[in-house]
Amino acid sequence: MDAIEAERTVSAPHDTRPRPTIGLREAVAVIVGVVIGAGIFKAPSLVAGMSGGATAMFTLWVLGGVVSLIGALCYAELTTSYPHAGGDYHYLHRAYGRSVAFLFGWARFSVITTGSIALLGFVFGDYMQQAVPLTMLPAGWGSTVYAVAVIVGLSALNLRGIRTGTGAQTFLTVAEILGLLLIVGAAALFSDPAPVSATASGAAPAGPASAALGMAMVFVLLTYGGWNEAAYISAEMRGGPRDMVKALTLGIVIITVLYLMVTWAYWKVLGMEGMAASEAVAADVMKVVFGPAGEKIISVLVAVSALTSINATMIVGARTSYAMGLDWKKLDRLAEWDSERGTPTVAMTVQCVAALLLVATGAALGGGFKSMVEFTAPVFWLFFLLTGISLFVLRRREPNAPRPFKVPLYPVLPLLFCASCAYMLWSSLSYVYSQQLGGLNAAWIGVAVLAIGVVLLLLLRSKSDR
Repeated sequence: MDAIEAERTVSAPHDTRPRPTIGLREAVAVIVGVVIGAGIFKAPSLVAGMSGGATAMFTLWVLGGVVSLIGALCYAELTTSYPHAGGDYHYLHRAYGRSVAFLFGWARFSVITTGSIALLGFVFGDYMQQAVPLTMLPAGWGSTVYAVAVIVGLSALNLRGIRTGTGAQTFLTVAEILGLLLIVGAAALFSDPAPVSATASGAAPAGPASAALGMAMVFVLLTYGGWNEAAYISAEMRGGPRDMVKALTLGIVIITVLYLMVTWAYWKVLGMEGMAASEAVAADVMKVVFGPAGEKIISVLVAVSALTSINATMIVGARTSYAMGLDWKKLDRLAEWDSERGTPTVAMTVQCVAALLLVATGAALGGGFKSMVEFTAPVFWLFFLLTGISLFVLRRREPNAPRPFKVPLYPVLPLLFCASCAYMLWSSLSYVYSQQLGGLNAAWIGVAVLAIGVVLLLLLRSKSDR
C-alpha cells in the first residue's frame, strides 16, 4: 500500500472500503449507458450538415471511435495501476495534489454530474410527457414531475445497493440497444425513396462544408463522451485489471458499431440533405417508416436512453464525492461506505438532493439552466486534459509502481489523446466565448464555478483539516 492510500485509510472515518462486486457485463453496461444518451438522436443531423458527404460523415464517426479508443487505452493504464472509487479525482490528486482534485470534485458535484442528472431528468420528462401525458397537472408541470420522480426513484434504487443499481443498468442498456436496433431494422426494411431527401445516394449538401469538419468532429466527440466514467468503478471490478481493460475496449467498440449503424439508418431513409435539414432526425426516420406511430416509438426510446444515462451517471457520480470525503476532514461524512450494499450512501443521498435542487432551478430558469450546464464544458475538458497529462506525470514520479496494463505505443497514443482534449478545450472555449446569457458573456459561468470552488477550498484549508 503506497503512502497516499495509507494516509487515506488511516484518516477515513471507518474501515469499510469498496469491494470487488461488479462484473464485466455490468461494467460494459455502465459505460454504454453513460455514453449513449440523447446525443445520437440529434448530433448526426448536425454532423451531416457539416461533413459535406456520406464518406466524410461516416469517416468522422469512425474517427470518433478511434480517438475514444485511444483515450480508453490511456485510462486503462490509470485504472489498472491506481484502482480507486474516486476515478479521475484520484489521478488528479496523485499527480497535482488535493487542491486541484478538490476543484475538479467541486465542479463535478456542483454542475457537471448533478447538472447532467437534472437535465437528463428533464429530457426523460419531456419525452414521457409526449408518450404518456400527465393531463391532470397544470400546463408545463408534467416534465418536472417526471424528472423529480425518476431522480428520486433511481437514487432509491441505487441506495439499495450496487448489485441492484448495476442490475437495473444492464436491463436498461439492453433495452436501449434494442431500441437503436429497431431504428436500424426499420431502415433496412425501408425501400421507398424518402420524400424529404434529394441526395439519398450520398451526394454532399450544398455549401462549403469542408471548413466545418472540425466543428463536426466536436459534435462527434461530444456524442462519444462519458466512457471515462468507467474509472469510478475500477476499485469494484471482480475481474481486476484484465476485466477493466476489456470493459473499456468492449464498451467503445459496441458504441462505435451502434453509432455507425444508427447513422447509416438515418442516411438510408433521409439522405444527406434530409439529415442535415432535420431538427429531430430519429423522429423523422420513424415517422417516414411507421407514420404517426413512429413519433410515439421514438419518444419512448429517447426516454429509455435518458433513463439509462441517469442511472449510470448516478452510480459513478457519487463516487467522486466519496473520494473527496476521504481527503477532507470537514467532508468526511461523504466517505461513509455501506459495505453490505456496496455504495456510498451519504454521497448518493447528497447527489440526489443536489440534482433535485437543480431541477427546481431548471423549472424556474428554463433555458438559462440548460445553458449554465452546457457552458461548463471548458471546465470539463480542462480537467480531462489534466487527467491525460497525469499519465506522463505519474510514469515519471512513480516509475516503479505496478502497471498491470501499459498503454501501447507510449508516448504517441497518450500525446494524441491529450491533443484531442486540448482541441476540444479550445473548441468549447471558442463556442462559449461567443455566447451570451442574461446579457453577460457565457464564459463567466465556468469561471464562476471554479471561483466558488477556490473560495470553498480556502475555507477548508483555513480549518485544521488534514
